[in-house]
Amino acid sequence: MSHLDESSLDEALLKTLRAVSGRRHVLTSRNATYRFRRGFRFGEGRVLAVVRPGSLVELWRVAQACVTAGKIIIMQAANTGLTGGSTPDGDSYDRGVVLISTTRLRGFQQLGGGKQVVCLPGATLHDLEENLRPIGREPHSVIGSSCIGASVLGGISNNSGGALLQRGPAFTQMALFGQIGADGTLRLVNHLGIALGDEPEVVLRRLEAGRFDERDVAWDAGLGHDESYAAHVRDVDADTPARFNADPSRWYEASGCAGKLVVFAVRLDTFPIEKDPAVFYVGTNDPAELQAIRRHVLTRFEELPIAGEYMHRDAFDIAEKYGKDTFAVIRYLGTRWMPLMFSAKSRADALTRRLRFLPLHLADLVLQGISRFLPRQLPRRMTDYRDRYEHHLMIKVSTRMAAPVRDYLSGYFGRASGSFFECTPEEGKLAFLHRFAAAGAAIRYRAVHAKQAEDIVALDVALRRNDDDWFERLTPEIDSKLIVKLYYGHFFCHVMHQDYVVKKGFNASDVEEEMLPYLDRRGARYPAEHNFGHLYEAPKDMLEHFRMLDPCNCMNPGIGKSTKREKWVAESV
Repeated sequence: MSHLDESSLDEALLKTLRAVSGRRHVLTSRNATYRFRRGFRFGEGRVLAVVRPGSLVELWRVAQACVTAGKIIIMQAANTGLTGGSTPDGDSYDRGVVLISTTRLRGFQQLGGGKQVVCLPGATLHDLEENLRPIGREPHSVIGSSCIGASVLGGISNNSGGALLQRGPAFTQMALFGQIGADGTLRLVNHLGIALGDEPEVVLRRLEAGRFDERDVAWDAGLGHDESYAAHVRDVDADTPARFNADPSRWYEASGCAGKLVVFAVRLDTFPIEKDPAVFYVGTNDPAELQAIRRHVLTRFEELPIAGEYMHRDAFDIAEKYGKDTFAVIRYLGTRWMPLMFSAKSRADALTRRLRFLPLHLADLVLQGISRFLPRQLPRRMTDYRDRYEHHLMIKVSTRMAAPVRDYLSGYFGRASGSFFECTPEEGKLAFLHRFAAAGAAIRYRAVHAKQAEDIVALDVALRRNDDDWFERLTPEIDSKLIVKLYYGHFFCHVMHQDYVVKKGFNASDVEEEMLPYLDRRGARYPAEHNFGHLYEAPKDMLEHFRMLDPCNCMNPGIGKSTKREKWVAESV
């Protein structure tokens, strides 16, 4: 096909997309598409267009038009991922790329009095949390990503883990999705367990409008969360991790699809809000003491904690300084402001890219400058523990579990070297908020120290459940290439987030490649909950799973460092 013919076909497709979603929702210029085609932390590439459909029927028609035109589709929700899995990866695709942003599709339907919920593609965890709170329930995840506008479907597509121990990774067997077959035809598959008809556009209209009742709902259609995880994580002598993305037991159609399907809706369980939880703050200089606590709590108590979050002292310090504005916004204004702040920052970053005379990280520099004038945010008892202890653990438990945990910790630290205190309700809230602020602190640090910092290596690692020697010790050769190391994570799940700021002059990808064999020798699996994106090489069985979901390789090709070529043709052919 000549360049002229291809250009004419592209224009015809753009005309169709504009007719479906409206001209203002079909973006084509580099500046207008920048905040969609550049990842939150990693990834960037060219697109033919970014389309923002305003209804499920529009999404269906947009996807059909792209399939008919032979284009690649990349589905994107909130663009808060950390591995570039919902943005294009460079410009080496063999077909044009259309990125479909679902941020306008933010509805949900409650089922069974709110015991379950059906979420549309752009529904955010924050919106769902707000919707369920009046009835005393909450979604699978409420800590961390919910504050920056992450979508529900993004979590399902990536098997995201979350911090809430009892619930396991985001998972469902009930979904409504479009799948492109080997014949290149897009088909709608309704496995929601809700009778909505047979004709695709009728199904989509009825679902979005909520035109169904309880008689249309099958209550035995499938699982709405991973019910086996609580028992699974308690097996602290197992030689495998509790949860990681390449675990086949948690792949099911939309769950773990990594953008290989056009997901229109998922059906999920919700959970009662735990009233008046207790938070215990633990500090120690001996990581073995935290491991002893983990083993005891997971094996000796009838009930699991709500959450158990770890922070190293260095992560504490970096989060206190470089996450202070995020902390303050959530503390004083609430989480509802975080998606707006995130969007405004993305727009500012796009502007500084266009106006070359402005500093590249101007938004980060301004926000960091403002944060210097903010008062101290952390309670005195937390900062005292920072000064005394290298390792910090926050344990949140129900009121039923508070007394037994209090008695256990009192007895344990009667003979151990560390210590603990029971937080006031305000201290407990601030402790977990501070832990959340650590997730973005490395990005801010790199931006502020751009002259010294080359880039970030961000790993989320699932350690073996029986790995007692859990705290990482890097070789001097690798350590010499780093400015700071940030360790934090979901401790009882043994999932660690490890962010490394690489010194100027060293290639971050090379440094990462040096680290991975060490993790392999430890029996760790990675990624643990952010999916493979374009940073990690997916194992063979996961690639076969992707091929089964998307035999034409039309949806998000290249994920897991796989081939980007049509029908999975090898790059070297």
